[in-house]
Amino acid sequence: MKTSLILTVLNEANSLPALLDSVAMQTVLPDEVVICDGGSYDNTVALLRAETRFPIRVIESPGANISRGRNLAIAAAQNEIIAVTDAGVRLDERWLERLCEAWSEARGARGEEREASDASRPTPLALRSLPLTAAGLFLPDPHTTFEIAMSATVLPALNEIKPETFLPSSRSVAFLKSAWQTAGGYPEWLDYCEDLIFDLNLRKQCGPFDFAPAAIVYFRPRGSLRSFYKQYYLYARGDGKANLFFKRHMIRYVTYLVALPILIGLMAVTSGWWPFLAMIALLAGAAVYLKSPYQRLGPLMQNASLTLPERLNAIALVPVIRVVGDIAKMIGYPVGVLWRWKRVR
Repeated sequence: MKTSLILTVLNEANSLPALLDSVAMQTVLPDEVVICDGGSYDNTVALLRAETRFPIRVIESPGANISRGRNLAIAAAQNEIIAVTDAGVRLDERWLERLCEAWSEARGARGEEREASDASRPTPLALRSLPLTAAGLFLPDPHTTFEIAMSATVLPALNEIKPETFLPSSRSVAFLKSAWQTAGGYPEWLDYCEDLIFDLNLRKQCGPFDFAPAAIVYFRPRGSLRSFYKQYYLYARGDGKANLFFKRHMIRYVTYLVALPILIGLMAVTSGWWPFLAMIALLAGAAVYLKSPYQRLGPLMQNASLTLPERLNAIALVPVIRVVGDIAKMIGYPVGVLWRWKRVR
């Protein structure tokens, strides 16, 4: 079973060299790389066409969104195993090997099955069914103090992931082409959260992903509050368009628009024990809300060898990033809902 690596690009001339280098350094090279360009006006296409270290095909489709680009690349792929990543990332050198390990084991099991049949002896590996999907992991590659704080705030650690319910990013995922067809492909009507909808359809049709935590992709998180706000606004707008996570968004609205004003009001206009109790409730809620980010922040700061001022800066940034992300989501979600209502009508 051969492998096709696919991705989409749009004006990625600055980030492409690192990605292409990491593809060339894979311990197991893809049998082909198919890349869809959505209409780049920089040097992206020229860089891709100049690549000679591995087989590569470039599809040019100006105006194609990321879902359309992925579907075009997968449709053009000639192999049954489809590995997917994104521009702007760097692949661990054993990423593809580990991501497709389950299919390699299944192929080995088939070989052992033939040998066992000849020798009239059973083999446990031969009983393993062929997996349809595999979920890799993506880890942050922060370069600044802000990016370290961002990584701790928004990205779960490996020990927080439940393999049976994990939905991978399309930075690091693989599946059989037949599974992609069964799931209906990436939703081309959706501009953000498209990989989440595709994951949900894949899991519904094919069962849980085969979790491959050692198949690692590294990426740089957003480097400013402005770019982070835009990212989370668009994510939440995608949730609204796709009717995702309604309860989660409602809890956020109730927390910020109901519970928080009540607690602040109790501290400001009441007397006796009420201000003290409201303060305790507010601090307890903040501690629970920020517990996971601060638990992740410690190892990240240690690995980066931050100075004391940089550590204090990272610690102070975590609640700011959290609140900015929540505001972006609360503004973006109803925009997506309104879009969906108009589309239904």
